[in-house]
Amino acid sequence: MKITDLKIEKFHVELTEPFKIAFAEIHHTESLLIKITTDEGIEGYGEAAPFAPVTGETTEGCLSVLQMFRQGLIGMNPMDIEKVHVMMDGLVHGNGSAKCAVDIALHDIKGKVMGEPLYRVLGGYQDTVQNDITIGISTPEKMAASAAHYVKDMGYRILKIKAGIDPEEDLRTLALIRQEVGPDVRLRVDANQGYDIAKAEFALEGMKKYGIEAVEQCLPDWDLEGTAYLHSMVSGIQLMLDESIHTPKDAARACRLNAADIFNIKLMKCGGLYRGLQISTLAENFGKTCMVGCMLETKIAITAGLSLVAARKNITEADCDSFMYYKDADTGMPGGFTKEGDMFHLSDKPGLGLDISF
Repeated sequence: MKITDLKIEKFHVELTEPFKIAFAEIHHTESLLIKITTDEGIEGYGEAAPFAPVTGETTEGCLSVLQMFRQGLIGMNPMDIEKVHVMMDGLVHGNGSAKCAVDIALHDIKGKVMGEPLYRVLGGYQDTVQNDITIGISTPEKMAASAAHYVKDMGYRILKIKAGIDPEEDLRTLALIRQEVGPDVRLRVDANQGYDIAKAEFALEGMKKYGIEAVEQCLPDWDLEGTAYLHSMVSGIQLMLDESIHTPKDAARACRLNAADIFNIKLMKCGGLYRGLQISTLAENFGKTCMVGCMLETKIAITAGLSLVAARKNITEADCDSFMYYKDADTGMPGGFTKEGDMFHLSDKPGLGLDISF
């Protein structure tokens, strides 16, 4: 089997309302969707969802890189996934979102060739994933109202709360949220690099009374030593790394420093499922667990991310919820998974299991 073509299309997504985190406010997003075609008529779909503050990419930059990859992909066997990654890494450093698009499309093809859904291709641990939902930064009162809605009206039992601008305001928000949702809902916090060490120590100590189970990326992405210090000083709350972990090499350094308990794997940061599996395996060997998160992605990348969670026992958490903030949650791509409350059931159709045509 040989790759005969790679087609690229832009995909614009409108959010129902602006989404705010510590270092950005987002009103809409734009992805690049790709289709890889083979000489046997099997097609695979992938997605690049760049986010410049994290991946260092723009849509136009990803488009140029994907056009560069197209030249190398033509004539390659789509089942040679490691060989394709070697080719892409040889052409350009970083650019995780562009590489991710190709990687997902190749795994979609692999699933279709095998006649198996993606979660089974990747490991097959389970077919159902409990997903969290994220509350963006707003007033404490509005964030508490959102928490109550997600729990009481939509059935979510795990909330991820954005923070990192003002630790005292963050603690007031958490107090109101805990009051609204009760003691049994699991809460985790994402500071998105917003704290320094002093603010992080203050916030982490204050969060204990609200039963916060994990806090993500307290410090700037480069400060693994500072995060390792926090990890050595804090008990009762797990620390998670996100923006610090792009590649397996980043995960290896974090493991050597014992800088965190959990790694947040994002396909757009690491370059896709192939590298995500490497991060998971490395973390498991150091006694760490993983979560799979997401950027603002369509059903293509969301389905791929949920499939990775389902595939591996060591990936214990899912934060693949961004499609819930879109005016069209399905993004015009039915299939992939079904949803009951916060439980996501993956399709048994081959590959991604999505109904796509472009």
